[in-house]
Amino acid sequence: MPSTMDYADRLRLADLRVTRPRIAVLQAVHAHPHADTEMIIDAVRTVLPTVSQQTVYGTLHTVTAHGLVRRIQPPGSVARYESRVGDNHHHDVCRSCGAIADVDCTIGETPCLAASHDNGYTVDEAEIFFWGLCPTCTTSQQRT
Repeated sequence: MPSTMDYADRLRLADLRVTRPRIAVLQAVHAHPHADTEMIIDAVRTVLPTVSQQTVYGTLHTVTAHGLVRRIQPPGSVARYESRVGDNHHHDVCRSCGAIADVDCTIGETPCLAASHDNGYTVDEAEIFFWGLCPTCTTSQQRT
C-alpha cells in the first residue's frame, strides 16, 4: 500500500491541496477495495475521529473527479470506490452477498463490447459487471 507521502504526491500531481482528510480517504480506499461510503467513513474515522460525513463525501467526489479514485455502482447497489484507475478492468458481483472482485479483461468473442451504434458519442469507456455467486456463496449453497 502506498505511503502517506505517496498520497500527498498524488494529490499534488492532481493539483489538489494536501489535507489530512484527503490523505485518510485515499488510504481508506486503497485499504478497502470496493468499499461503500459508510465503510470509508468508518475507516477514515479510525485515523480522524472527528471528521464529518460531509467532508468524506466531498473528498470522495473531489478525488473521483480528479481521477485518483474510481466510483462504480453495480445496478441495485450503493456506490463503491476503488483505487484501481486508468485501466480497462471490469467486475464480478455476487448476487447473494454483494462481494465484488476485479476482472482484468474480457476474453473470447466480445459481441457486446463494441456498441452497434454510438449515437454520435465518442465512447471512451465501457462498464461491465459479471453477475453470479462468489466462491463462498457457491460453497454455502452446495451444502444446503
